[in-house]
Amino acid sequence: MCLAIPALVVELLPDSQGVVDVGGVRKIISLALVDNIAVDDYVIVHVGFALQKLDQNEAEKTLALFAEMAALP
Repeated sequence: MCLAIPALVVELLPDSQGVVDVGGVRKIISLALVDNIAVDDYVIVHVGFALQKLDQNEAEKTLALFAEMAALP
Protein backbone atom coordinates (compact mmCIF):
# COMPACT_ATOMS: atom_id res chain seq x y z
CA MET A 1 0.00 0.00 0.00
CA CYS A 2 1.28 3.47 -0.87
CA LEU A 3 0.64 6.54 1.21
CA ALA A 4 0.87 10.16 0.10
CA ILE A 5 0.70 12.77 2.84
CA PRO A 6 -0.01 16.50 2.99
CA ALA A 7 3.03 18.64 3.75
CA LEU A 8 3.56 22.36 4.19
CA VAL A 9 6.16 23.97 1.93
CA VAL A 10 8.45 26.02 4.17
CA GLU A 11 11.31 26.84 1.80
CA LEU A 12 11.96 26.87 -1.94
CA LEU A 13 15.37 25.65 -3.10
CA PRO A 14 17.18 25.71 -6.46
CA ASP A 15 16.65 22.97 -9.04
CA SER A 16 12.90 22.56 -8.39
CA GLN A 17 13.39 21.41 -4.83
CA GLY A 18 11.83 22.57 -1.60
CA VAL A 19 11.72 21.89 2.11
CA VAL A 20 8.43 20.61 3.53
CA ASP A 21 7.27 20.20 7.10
CA VAL A 22 5.10 17.34 8.33
CA GLY A 23 4.44 17.44 12.06
CA GLY A 24 7.75 19.13 12.79
CA VAL A 25 9.79 16.84 10.55
CA ARG A 26 11.42 18.67 7.66
CA LYS A 27 12.52 17.02 4.44
CA ILE A 28 13.86 18.16 1.09
CA ILE A 29 11.62 17.02 -1.76
CA SER A 30 11.29 17.56 -5.49
CA LEU A 31 8.73 20.12 -6.66
CA ALA A 32 9.42 19.39 -10.34
CA LEU A 33 6.03 17.75 -10.98
CA VAL A 34 3.89 20.66 -9.72
CA ASP A 35 3.77 24.22 -11.09
CA ASN A 36 3.46 27.48 -9.18
CA ILE A 37 4.36 26.27 -5.68
CA ALA A 38 5.04 28.93 -3.06
CA VAL A 39 6.05 28.94 0.59
CA ASP A 40 3.00 28.17 2.78
CA ASP A 41 1.34 26.01 0.10
CA TYR A 42 0.34 22.48 1.01
CA VAL A 43 1.33 19.67 -1.34
CA ILE A 44 0.70 15.94 -1.43
CA VAL A 45 4.06 14.15 -1.04
CA HIS A 46 4.87 10.61 -2.09
CA VAL A 47 8.39 9.11 -2.12
CA GLY A 48 10.08 12.49 -2.11
CA PHE A 49 7.98 14.16 -4.82
CA ALA A 50 5.19 16.70 -4.56
CA LEU A 51 2.36 15.27 -6.67
CA GLN A 52 -0.14 18.12 -6.47
CA LYS A 53 -1.03 21.28 -4.62
CA LEU A 54 -3.66 20.83 -1.91
CA ASP A 55 -6.22 23.22 -0.45
CA GLN A 56 -5.21 24.34 3.06
CA ASN A 57 -8.51 23.26 4.66
CA GLU A 58 -8.31 19.79 3.12
CA ALA A 59 -4.68 19.42 4.18
CA GLU A 60 -5.48 20.41 7.76
CA LYS A 61 -8.45 18.00 7.91
CA THR A 62 -6.31 15.14 6.64
CA LEU A 63 -3.48 15.90 9.06
CA ALA A 64 -5.99 16.03 11.94
CA LEU A 65 -7.28 12.57 10.94
CA PHE A 66 -3.73 11.21 10.89
CA ALA A 67 -3.18 12.67 14.39
CA GLU A 68 -6.40 11.00 15.60
CA MET A 69 -5.28 7.64 14.19
CA ALA A 70 -1.88 7.99 15.84
CA ALA A 71 -3.57 8.56 19.20
CA LEU A 72 -5.63 5.36 19.02
CA PRO A 73 -4.53 2.53 21.33
